[in-house]
Amino acid sequence: MLLRILLRYIFGYVNISVEGYYIERFINTCLSKSIFIWNVKREKSTYMHANVGIDDFKRLKEVSKKTKCKMKIERKRGLPFILNRYRKRKIFAILLVVIAIAMFVTSKFVWNIEVEGLEQIPHDEIMKNLAECGLSVGTLKSKIKSQEIINKIRLDRDDIAWMNVDLRGTNVIVKIVETTKKPEIINQDEYCNIVSNKKAQITKITANTGTILVKPGDIVTENTILIGGWMEGKFTGIRYVHASGDIEAKVWYSKKEKMELNQISLKKTGNEEKRYEIKFNNFKINLYKTLPNFQKCDTINTEKKLKLFSNFYLPITLGISTFYELEEEKISLKPEEAKKILEEKLKNELSEEIEDKASIKDIKVNAHEETGAVEVEVIYEVLEHIGTEEKIIY
Repeated sequence: MLLRILLRYIFGYVNISVEGYYIERFINTCLSKSIFIWNVKREKSTYMHANVGIDDFKRLKEVSKKTKCKMKIERKRGLPFILNRYRKRKIFAILLVVIAIAMFVTSKFVWNIEVEGLEQIPHDEIMKNLAECGLSVGTLKSKIKSQEIINKIRLDRDDIAWMNVDLRGTNVIVKIVETTKKPEIINQDEYCNIVSNKKAQITKITANTGTILVKPGDIVTENTILIGGWMEGKFTGIRYVHASGDIEAKVWYSKKEKMELNQISLKKTGNEEKRYEIKFNNFKINLYKTLPNFQKCDTINTEKKLKLFSNFYLPITLGISTFYELEEEKISLKPEEAKKILEEKLKNELSEEIEDKASIKDIKVNAHEETGAVEVEVIYEVLEHIGTEEKIIY
């Protein structure tokens, strides 16, 4: 049945309406003469709709006369009628064929690459690595060897713990899990010193093993040995050990910035203009001829890759440049206002650098007025545990 309906669509069929008092006789006559009708729907006892093939329609005229029923064509369906409809629109038909061929050819290439999971590794680095392995926008999909790409990149980089290359339509999704860098751990049976890892003032120091080389109040710099990895006995002499202990120190964090009292600020007026461009891979077409009508403006460029489905990207990118008009606004600040603004800004920046806020013991603010400007320095005094292990090389 399904095959017969499909053949009727290929060779054409018509949707007819039949009206008369002998509808049942009309249907029975069609069956007796092997005239195939389908999708029969009766609205009334004297009225019905049905589909019939082109070749059988001519035979139905004789049936309708014998059964005294009126027959009328409602719609024409199938490929012959579609082709006949567009026979005078050759350019349109040719364009449809060209588009179909272009879509088929386009589906054989990669037109978009998404990289997921990056936090520390720059996106451009991974894209460069992928290109070196033969995966870039415009690559033929049949040439992509996912496992070879994964193996090569993981072999070349030690900051990737896991990687996957998933090809979906014309889109490639690259998923990456970065490795977590762990500090070097020195075994307990190896000799080492404890050295300073930052500039600080020692407040308290104790040693479990090793020799203390600094005292409270001393100011040390980075790489200064705090606890030496050796011990000296009256009878045993000098022997090397794995130094261990606890060092508490004051560490200073500071930031300095200058601000002009008379400033010119740029603010948005609310007026904006958009300019568009189309990119076919590396070929660009500007859809505008003039620049924005603003003397001063802020420009934001965005790009949107066109796609037909979720993972069927096209080699076409729509570029949108949005220009926001700016106007100058003169601002005059008093020295105290400038100090307050800078102080709050610098404190916020320093607070973001310090993980344990409770360890902040003192905050100093130094302000200096100059001609037409104010300079502010904020210093945080933080109590921290410092020191890191360093192997003794001998």
